Amino acid sequence: MEIQLTPKTTTGVDRAVEVTVPAAEVAAAEAQTTKRYASQARLPGFRPGKAPAAVVRKKFAEAIRNETIESVVREAYKEIVEKDNIQVASQPHIHDLKFEEGSPLTFEFHYEVRPTVDLARTNGFKVRREPVSVTDEQVQDQIDRLRDERAAWAPVETKPIEGDMVSVGLAVADDEGKLAEPRDVSLVLGDGKAIAGIEELIMEAAPGETVERHVRWPEDFPDEPQRGQTKTVRATVHEVKRKSLPALDDAFAREVGDFDSADALRTAVRDDMQKFAERESEAHVRQHLIDEVIAANPFDVPRSWVGQLVDNYAETYQIPVDQRAQFDTEFGQVAERQIKRDLIVDAVAEQEKLTASERDLDDRIAEQATERGVEPGQLYAALEKSGRLKDLERTITEDKVFKWLVDRNDIVNEA
Repeated sequence: MEIQLTPKTTTGVDRAVEVTVPAAEVAAAEAQTTKRYASQARLPGFRPGKAPAAVVRKKFAEAIRNETIESVVREAYKEIVEKDNIQVASQPHIHDLKFEEGSPLTFEFHYEVRPTVDLARTNGFKVRREPVSVTDEQVQDQIDRLRDERAAWAPVETKPIEGDMVSVGLAVADDEGKLAEPRDVSLVLGDGKAIAGIEELIMEAAPGETVERHVRWPEDFPDEPQRGQTKTVRATVHEVKRKSLPALDDAFAREVGDFDSADALRTAVRDDMQKFAERESEAHVRQHLIDEVIAANPFDVPRSWVGQLVDNYAETYQIPVDQRAQFDTEFGQVAERQIKRDLIVDAVAEQEKLTASERDLDDRIAEQATERGVEPGQLYAALEKSGRLKDLERTITEDKVFKWLVDRNDIVNEA
């Protein structure tokens, strides 16, 4: 198809091209569409496929016009992409389409192209590695959390205190001051699921007792009309349960896992926390290093990609509709940085031939299989079934890329 292409915008990854399709080309496309309709049309007084083109064109004028435009636009887009071997990043948008019988068809294509990442500089950066240390207090906190997960709840007959689990009947007065029917609820005092004033009221009564007084709703209450209101609340405490933590002894260690003693459990917890802290420290090094590379090698990313990533996160986190505008604004920069990070990793991997190989994948699976005490083939099959092999390949590639970057830059270990 003979078409005229006139570039209008070339900024970053944004492109706009004015397209002019000669009237003769449009007429030829229209004739082809009409012919196809004629071969399929069933019109009164004519045998199937034998109706004159003029009759078919009149009968199906709107449909023929629309399909003609679609076919011409499609061919024009194909020519644009193939002519300059363009890597389009998003579906194009058509603007200012003009089409009059006997005249050229004109319109504009607006689209984005994949960014070109030129790695002019990947070394000469100085990044600090935070010191890694696990304190006795941190280890004890983690062990206490393990004990808390296995705590027992036992009924008590005293007034509840913070941390107790209570079963209580609550009645709240309406706008006219009339108490509603009590509603039975269960909650742990102090976990923030009830208004502080109501929790304070509950803690005034032992099991079987009823207390009643005014409670002021907080100014930040989710239901805006109720903020700052004072209402009468009646609470009847049915049951109070208090948490009892298990003793930190050898029996507890065996219950938690395959540990012979409490000391062995403590050692294992410390080792796990140390490994986690080291991974976190390494993640911070990677983050700062990739930020340096991004700053030294600026490039634009398609807005459509950023928008898609923001949409994906909003769906994952189930962001309410009334909070989407704020979320989009705040998360847009995070999404853009994530896309740039991935593109730089891909560029380094391709340039330095660091993409994960089959051998790399087999070695990593064998390593993980040994750690888990399973056969490599069994782990490979599980990863393949769950669709996680690609994720593992990506992880290996990123590890190789960041090792390459770390080896070529100044990583300072802070004391």
